[in-house]
Amino acid sequence: MSASNPLLQTSSLPNKAPAFEKIKSGHYLPAIEAAIEEARANYNAIKNNPESPRFENTLEAMENASETLGSVTSVFYNQLSCMGGDDLHELAEKIGPITSNFSSDIILDETLFKRVKAVHDQKDVSNLTTEQKTLLEDSYKSFVRGGALLDEAKKKRLREINEALSTLGPVFMNNASRSAESFELIIEDEKDLAGLPDTAIEAAAHAAAEKDMAGKWRFTLDYPSYIPFVQYADNRELREKMWRAFADRAYGDEYDNCENILKIVALKDERAKLLGYKNHADYVLERRMAETAENVWDFLNKLKSAYKPAAEKDLAELQKFAKEIGGPEELMQWDVGYYAEKLKQKLFAFSSEDFRPYLPLDNVLKGCFDHFSKLFGVEFKEANGYEVWHKDVRAFELFDKDSGDFIGTLFTDFFPRTGKKQGAWMTSYRDQGLFHGQIERPVIAIVCNFTKPTSKKPSLLTHGEVTTLFHEMGHAMHGLLSNVKYRSNAGTNVLWDFVELPSQVQENWCYEKETLDMFAAHYETGEKIPAELIQKLRDAMHFMVGWGGLRQISLGTLDMNWHTADPSKIKDVAAFEDESIKDLSLFPRRAGPASASFSHIFAGGYSAGYYSYKWAEVLDADTFELFLEKGLYNKDAAKAYREKLLSKGGSEEPAVLYRNFRGRDADPDALLRREGLLKKKKAA
Repeated sequence: MSASNPLLQTSSLPNKAPAFEKIKSGHYLPAIEAAIEEARANYNAIKNNPESPRFENTLEAMENASETLGSVTSVFYNQLSCMGGDDLHELAEKIGPITSNFSSDIILDETLFKRVKAVHDQKDVSNLTTEQKTLLEDSYKSFVRGGALLDEAKKKRLREINEALSTLGPVFMNNASRSAESFELIIEDEKDLAGLPDTAIEAAAHAAAEKDMAGKWRFTLDYPSYIPFVQYADNRELREKMWRAFADRAYGDEYDNCENILKIVALKDERAKLLGYKNHADYVLERRMAETAENVWDFLNKLKSAYKPAAEKDLAELQKFAKEIGGPEELMQWDVGYYAEKLKQKLFAFSSEDFRPYLPLDNVLKGCFDHFSKLFGVEFKEANGYEVWHKDVRAFELFDKDSGDFIGTLFTDFFPRTGKKQGAWMTSYRDQGLFHGQIERPVIAIVCNFTKPTSKKPSLLTHGEVTTLFHEMGHAMHGLLSNVKYRSNAGTNVLWDFVELPSQVQENWCYEKETLDMFAAHYETGEKIPAELIQKLRDAMHFMVGWGGLRQISLGTLDMNWHTADPSKIKDVAAFEDESIKDLSLFPRRAGPASASFSHIFAGGYSAGYYSYKWAEVLDADTFELFLEKGLYNKDAAKAYREKLLSKGGSEEPAVLYRNFRGRDADPDALLRREGLLKKKKAA
C-alpha cells in the first residue's frame, strides 16, 4: 500500500506540497497505521540508545520521530474542516482513537520520560541555544502535563479520557455544520426581498439556481448569506426566522450537541483533576501568558466595566432611534443588526454595502499581498505545478524581494460549500523547520467563507470580509516568515493568548487611506474608492463598540465558566449558559444557547482560551500605536516586528519576544484608547 499511497511518498510537487488530487479517502487510514508503525520504530531506537541522554539523541530525535504521521494527520484534519463529508467524518471517528492512543503511548512511556528528564536536569550546564532550551522545557512540561508522573491506574484512565475526547470534538463540529446546512429559507415572492441589497439578492438567486430552483431566492446560514439578511431585510418575520435558525444550530434537532458538551466538559475536568489541577482552566492556563484563572477573570472584569455601560448606551440609543422611525416598541435580537445598520447610515451617511463595488476579491487579494510586500519586503507570485483540493483553491509562492529567496507556499480557499466548516482560519500543512533531516519552508493555507461570485458579478467583499482576509493573512505571515530550527517552535506554535496578535494587528491597516488606496477600486469603472467614504468608515470606527466588546467578553466568560464549574452539577446546557452570562446579556435568550455551536471551545483549541482574542487585542493595539507614531510602513518598525517577533515563532516566551520588539511590556490601556473608551495619551 505504501508504494501507491500518496500520503506516504515524498511529494515531487514544488516545496514538497501535498498531492491533493491523488489523495483519496481510502488512503488515510492505511497511511496513519503505517506512519505510526514507522514512528514507533523511531521512538524505540531513542529508548534503546545506549548513549547517555543528550539534547540531540533525545529531544531532537523525538522532534523528528513522527514526521510522517504529522504530515498525514495535518492533511486529514485540514481536509476534514475545509471539505468535510460523511466519509471523512466517519474516518475521524476511527482515526481519532488510533492517534490518541499512540500519543498516550509516547507521553506515558517511562523510559522516554526518564531520558527527557535526564537532559532537563542538566539543562543549566548544557550548551544549548535559546530555541533548544525552549524545546526542552516545553517537551518536559508536555510529559508531566500528559501524565508521565501518574501511577498505572491513573495513566490507564487518562488514556481512556484522551481517546474519548479525540472523537467528541470532530462529532461536535460535524453536528454544528450539518445542523446549519439542514436549514434554508426559500423566497418565492419578490416583495419579501425588500431592503436587501442587490448583491444579496443576486447571490440568493444564484444559490437557488444551483439547486434547480430557478426563479426563487435561496438563503442559508452561511455567513455571506445570513449576515446581509438579518442586517437589511425589511420583513421582520423572516429576519426572526433566519435569526432563530442560526441561534438554534445543533440545539433541539437531530444534531443536538448538548450531550456532547456535557461529556466534553466532564472529561476535561476529570483529566485536569487526575493531573493535579483544580479544573480544566487551571490546567490550560498554566501554559498561557495569563497563567491563572484569576488573571483571566481580572482581565474580563476590567473590560466588562468599560464595555457594559457602553453597550447599554448603544442599545438605548438604538431603541430610541428604532421608535423614531416607526420600528417596534421593544427591540428583539433579530432587530439589532437591522436598526444598527440604519442608524449607522443616518449618523455617518453611508451603508456597509457602499463598499462592495470597490472591493472585488481579486483586487483586494492583490492589495493585501502588496500591503505585506510594502511592510516586509516580500513578493507573492501565483504558482503553477501545485495540486489543490477544490477548483476554488489557488496556490501562491512567497519570495524575499531583496535576496530572491523562496519563503514558502500559500494556498487560498475563499468560498462556502457543503461540508466546509463555517468561519475563517489559517492552517498549516507543514510548519517551517527541520523535516526529514533538512530545514524546509512552510506550506500554509487560509480558508474563508466569503461572498461567492455570481454569473453577473465577481466576488464583492464587505469591509468586514476585507478585515477577515487581512486577519487570516496575518496568521499566514506568522507561519510563512518563521525562521527557526524546530517545527514545534515555528510560526503560530506559540502560547495561545499570543497567537492572535499577528492576525489582529493587521486589521488596523484596513481603516487607513494609505492602505485602502492600494486596492479599493470600482470593479466596473476602476475608479478609486472616494476619500470621503474612507473618512466615513473611520468616523464610524467606534460605532456600537460597546455592544461588540460586551459580546466578546460574554463569550469569554461563558468559556471560562464551562471550564471552571463542577460538571457534575450541570444538568442543562441552556440553563447553565443563562446563569453564566446573566450579568452580560442585555436580552433574555429567545432561542438555542450559543454553547451548542461554539466550536471554538468544544471542537477547537480555545477551551479556557476564548479570552485570548481580547488579550491579544491589547497587544495589537499597543503594536499599532508604534506604526501610527513612526509611519504605517516604517521600515525600521516593520523590520523589528518581523525579525524580533514574527520570525521567532514560539522559540522564546512571548512576553520576552514582545519586550524585545517593543522595548517594553504592552500598555494595558491601549485597547480601550483605540476603541474610544479611554482618552488618548498626550504626545510627549
